[in-house]
Amino acid sequence: MTSGVHRPPPETLPDTLAVFPLSGAFLLPRARLPLNIFEPRYLKLTADALANDCMMGMVQPRETGAETYGNTAPIYDVGCAGRITSFSETDDGRYLIELTGLCRFRVRGELEMVDGYRRVEPDFKPYLDDLADDDGETADRDRLLAEVRPFFESRGMAADWSALAQLPDDALVTALAMVAPFGTPEKQALLECVG
Repeated sequence: MTSGVHRPPPETLPDTLAVFPLSGAFLLPRARLPLNIFEPRYLKLTADALANDCMMGMVQPRETGAETYGNTAPIYDVGCAGRITSFSETDDGRYLIELTGLCRFRVRGELEMVDGYRRVEPDFKPYLDDLADDDGETADRDRLLAEVRPFFESRGMAADWSALAQLPDDALVTALAMVAPFGTPEKQALLECVG
């Protein structure tokens, strides 16, 4: 397990999940996503998650910036549930959290809002393999890094190549996917991949 976070048994995954629709905030299973929480509704969502199972879902709005247009902006059908694995509160009342991806989900339906934040009925079944231990398959790391390095350099993107080379395969692939300069539709396609 690369993330170091407890992966819950599938039968304990929630029937309802508070979601944070945020353009460009891309979470994959086992990945870590730092978030600066400052809007009142998301401060409440975070406080509620911390008081319960520390879980929340990240979803992408279908339109860039749509999360600011109100609470009914359409969201993509697939998101990722994460557990708050790091938390601190700032002097000005913001929360700085780290969300670690657990399992992707398909949105069955949207539920009534609570305290201004959105909730969904998640279907985790298509993605339960996200909770499984590493299957032992190995990536062609040398080839992958040889292809990625010129891509990063051509775009002026810096990377700690020695640190990347030390990551376990699943963490390496996840890290590269999360930092790749893809738009929302491309990142959403990665999120929705099965297998």
